[in-house]
Amino acid sequence: MKKIFLLLFLLVITCQPSKVFAQKKIPILIYHSIDEFTGHGVEDLYVHPKEFEKQMLYLKQHGFTLLTFEDWKKRNKVKKPIFITFDDGYKNNLNAFSIFQKLKDDQFKPTGTVFVISDYIDWSNRLSKSDLKKMVDSGMFSIQSHTATHPNLTKITNYEYELNESKKKIQAITNKPVLALAYPYSLYDKKVIEETKKYYTYGITTIPELYVEKGKKDENYLLPRIYIKYSTTIDEFAKIVE
Repeated sequence: MKKIFLLLFLLVITCQPSKVFAQKKIPILIYHSIDEFTGHGVEDLYVHPKEFEKQMLYLKQHGFTLLTFEDWKKRNKVKKPIFITFDDGYKNNLNAFSIFQKLKDDQFKPTGTVFVISDYIDWSNRLSKSDLKKMVDSGMFSIQSHTATHPNLTKITNYEYELNESKKKIQAITNKPVLALAYPYSLYDKKVIEETKKYYTYGITTIPELYVEKGKKDENYLLPRIYIKYSTTIDEFAKIVE
């Protein structure tokens, strides 16, 4: 009888889902340019505005809640959380702003995070100070840091400028906290993570997987993201986020 009880007990234990499997798998998506690709630059760093609108409409119709990193602690309190991020702060991200405005209603409140290179703000092909202020004031966008000059952080020594000065410059424009850093080229090491911790709460990579909370050391400084490309179909998009 004791042997039978022990076997049943072991069976119950082994059938229990681990903490990792019980956690939500959360998509953190990465975009760069929201524009038509005309042959200049890298095609897969673009997403056509019409496709971006289809993707956001999919999220709206399928009950997703779009969050920013200020909302990180809310991620397990909503049914289908997702993070929409844009790297580099291109001027054409205003197309995403227009699409968010178009789709917003009482039930769907789209939000996104733009990681800007602070020294590039006001360049002709980048978002201006007034653009950033307008986007933040709309309540639809969070502006976070992609460093001051987009260097390989594993090869520099001037972390104070690249990390802290970038943060302070962005905060002076938006009057909002800057708490997340996207590592340029997704290059980082132990030193980079330690320096990032001095100024930021989150470090963002392009490790191509869904986020699952695992309780590992420095987990919030190794947040993964999945690229959405020019070639990504709406069916492929659905498979990624679901």
